[in-house]
Order: sequence, then C-alpha cells, then structure tokens
Amino acid sequence: MLTLRGRSRGFTLIELMLVVAIIGLLAAIAIPKFGDAIIRSKEAAVRGHMGALRSAISIYYADNEGFFPKVMGLQGIMPGLNVGNKYLTAIPPIKIPTAPIHQNSDLICSTFFGEWACAGGVLGETVWLFNPSMGVLVVNCGHPDSRGVIWSIQ
Repeated sequence: MLTLRGRSRGFTLIELMLVVAIIGLLAAIAIPKFGDAIIRSKEAAVRGHMGALRSAISIYYADNEGFFPKVMGLQGIMPGLNVGNKYLTAIPPIKIPTAPIHQNSDLICSTFFGEWACAGGVLGETVWLFNPSMGVLVVNCGHPDSRGVIWSIQ
C-alpha cells in the first residue's frame, strides 16, 4: 500500500523568487550609496591634502618670522616647503572625482597683485593656487563637490 509521507522540506519556487526579488531591491538601493561613498572619500582625500599643505605653509610662516613660501619655476615648485623634507616630502596631487574633465596635477601656481595667474600658462588645469602675500591656498576648480560647494572657495 502507498503511505502518505509528511510534506517534504524545502522552499517553493515562489518563496525563492520572493527572496531573490528582495535581494535585488536591496542591491539596487545600496550600490549607488557605495558609489557616493567612494566619491566622498576621494573628495576627502583632496581636502586632507589641502589641509596638509596649509599646515606646512603655516609652520613655514612661523619658522620664517612672518614670510610665506614663494612659488618658483614653471613647474610650480615651492622650494621652501620641500627642502630637506622639513615641512613636506612632496606636493600632494589633486584628483577631483566630481570633475573628470580636469587633469590630475601636483602643481602649485602663485598669485600676484590679487590676480590668479599660473606659471607656464597652466591656469586651465586643476592646480593648487597659492597667494604668497596672504597665505591663501585653494584648488583651481570652479566645479562643485558632492555637497554643492565650489572647490575654489573651500
């Protein structure tokens, strides 16, 4: 005689499809958030480099009794900051993730008489802009970051 066994253990096709749909929905929500987090972390790296440069400039200013470092040469080198690795080992590069049109650069350009001007005519690139008379350092980029703040006024 045939005996009826209890219901076999396992998941039905409907239950498995429902689980796959829920996982897909969660992935659709989470993956763009991870992309935003990567962009924010790259922006934070640029802000961190800017903070390191500003700190080195402040320490140089204090060590040299009120004189800011000068930018020399067409490559935008600040010899006062790099000599002997006392303040910086190297000028950090700028990599703006929200403005891929700009080329990455580690140049520092100087300003004179209130005008932003770059040595070698590289003002269109993304460079560090430094005003040696006031000690102001900014990024030469008019694009906003992920928070909507323009890079050149940070």
